[in-house]
Amino acid sequence: MAVPASFPVKPDAFILTGSFPVISRDPLYLAELTRHGLKPLVITSSAYRERATGQISVSGGPMSAICEIAFVDGDVTIEGAFVAGASATVTAWLAKYTIVGAYAVGDVLAEPTGLLCDRLGLPGPGLLASRACRSKYLQRWYAADLSPRSIVIPAAQRAQVLESTEFDPELAAAIERVGFPAVVKPASRHSSWGVLTVANLPELRHELASYRPHEIVLVEERVSGQEYSVESLVQRGGIVFTSATRKETTQSGERTFVELAHTVPEPAGDVAELLLAANAALLHRLRFADGIAHSEWRVTPDGRAVLMEVAGRTPGDGLMALYHLATGVPLEPQILNIALGQAASYPAPRRYARQVYLEHEPGVLTDVAVDWPGVQPYWVGEGGVWPEIAPGPADDEPALRAVLVLKDQGSKLTELESSDDRAVAFFIDAPSADQLDALERRVRAAITITTRS
Repeated sequence: MAVPASFPVKPDAFILTGSFPVISRDPLYLAELTRHGLKPLVITSSAYRERATGQISVSGGPMSAICEIAFVDGDVTIEGAFVAGASATVTAWLAKYTIVGAYAVGDVLAEPTGLLCDRLGLPGPGLLASRACRSKYLQRWYAADLSPRSIVIPAAQRAQVLESTEFDPELAAAIERVGFPAVVKPASRHSSWGVLTVANLPELRHELASYRPHEIVLVEERVSGQEYSVESLVQRGGIVFTSATRKETTQSGERTFVELAHTVPEPAGDVAELLLAANAALLHRLRFADGIAHSEWRVTPDGRAVLMEVAGRTPGDGLMALYHLATGVPLEPQILNIALGQAASYPAPRRYARQVYLEHEPGVLTDVAVDWPGVQPYWVGEGGVWPEIAPGPADDEPALRAVLVLKDQGSKLTELESSDDRAVAFFIDAPSADQLDALERRVRAAITITTRS
């Protein structure tokens, strides 16, 4: 009788996806996966090949924990551009590894990651949520009652509009219902890239011509009101933790939208209750199953919560660090617990924390000085790895925790038109909101950004 051939045991592995700078910014994910005894695998855009291979090759560096990395080609302005490359990569990896979980750290590969989780029966946001969270017009489609007035202009229709001397009557009527000023958004980009305000019809036509020929564009009413985000840990369709974050942007008097500050948490009250209720309704509408959701809202003067957009991945900027400062507990282990199907929990904030991006004079960055005892600016540099921003005790005095310089010395600093243009940020926390405001004013006065023309 023939003895059955033995098959090699495939090691358990976990896939992280997203732009490599976002992954390298937060090495705690890799440390946690290693602690779980899992092989970390990474899928990222080919644009980061040189940067990623350089960091992974540094022995003992935080990125050296990556077992394998795959680079996929795609254009973020094209819907589904990364799906084929990501699926081909995972198919090859299945021959070598047992994939036990996957998670999208950034926007770019969130949809392929949702497809991967569905294909392998792993915890994930779900097909609807994974798709809609990467498409601004689908968010308007599924949550019209929570959204601003808007119209979708497909690429072919946009070309017709630009080539004709007059708008199609139905389209003209739809634009009139949206009204001016209006906000123009490309459907698939991220980080406020390409989001602009137009004051009238000629400006709208001018901006429509600036997008790439294949892009789908959303035109919607400009909603006035304070901006917020809501972060939610969701497991098996139930919200495990949720909290509102107050945001400040450049939107006042500007045509662009760039985030300048985040404050965790928004104090409990009518606004917080309004936001959390609207967010819960949105997640139910999208049948969001497992993961972290980051939704963005404006609360109007008449008390409505209006959806700006929603993402099914880690919140951006320094929000992960802010929740660590506010609660004393990092979010990353709980996010991975959800992706692995293990029980997750997270405490309520015990302090107020804020990240502030400083505006700067355009020019060449020469220096950043911080006049604060025990705090020096941390130059993030090419590696892009942020330092650990450790929380203090719950009863600690108001504190400046870190000042990060996100650009290299000698970099050209420009006007703030997208998130990538920001250069310097600081993190603070305090026992109360009033103390946090007072601390921010002191820290702003203590930081000097020097540029030369």
